[in-house]
Amino acid sequence: MSNKQKLAIVTGGGSGLGLAIAKAFTENNIKTIIVGRDEEKLKTAKAELGENGFYKVCDLSDLSTIPALIENITTESGPIDILVNNAGINQKKVFEEVTDEEFQRILTTNVTAVFSISREVVKDMLKRKSGCIINISSMAAQYGLPKVIAYSASKTAIDGMTRAMAVELSPNGIRVNAIAPGFIYSAMTEKALNSDPERKAKVFNRTPMGHMGQPEDIGAAALYLASDAAKYVTGVVLPVDGGNSIGF
Repeated sequence: MSNKQKLAIVTGGGSGLGLAIAKAFTENNIKTIIVGRDEEKLKTAKAELGENGFYKVCDLSDLSTIPALIENITTESGPIDILVNNAGINQKKVFEEVTDEEFQRILTTNVTAVFSISREVVKDMLKRKSGCIINISSMAAQYGLPKVIAYSASKTAIDGMTRAMAVELSPNGIRVNAIAPGFIYSAMTEKALNSDPERKAKVFNRTPMGHMGQPEDIGAAALYLASDAAKYVTGVVLPVDGGNSIGF
């Protein structure tokens, strides 16, 4: 990392992969603002992040609040160097029972909010001809997964947006990449897989490394993409999945 302290925003940074990314940043002297809806969760996360960690409460599904959020952050903390679009929601439901409202709700949070916050951050990045955006994709965009039609559509859109943003913004010094996590360990994923032995067997059989990843693996990937070590990397969707996306 360069000597200048950078400023990052991590949406959905109060827990899970977002918190792991925020930890990787704060531990490497990046001032990091986590954004989420649940203030208690954000306060707990901030305590883990230490002196480089801060938070802002915002429901990103309320698109009208996003411009003010970014204006507030830049006014208080200065120019934003890194944006990680991690916040997202999912729904497990058979295809024919998904309503229009449910489908749209997931697209609003997972796609439209990503577009909106990126647009607002980019306006400032363009002034400096510098910046890094990291989107969080999914294995659901790499191959077909049942019962998550809206989520799959949203993450496939993220991959397309990543490439389109990279082509348009990279000439102006703004790099845009995505990370596609595989099956990453958490108490929730462990419980879900243990309650579904067939799904668990499928996951591990097609993961060449034979085990789930750790949240820290995603944090390390984000840190790399945000760093000067990746200064010639843009438009990439990086699977961090133990080989799952290419497993037989």
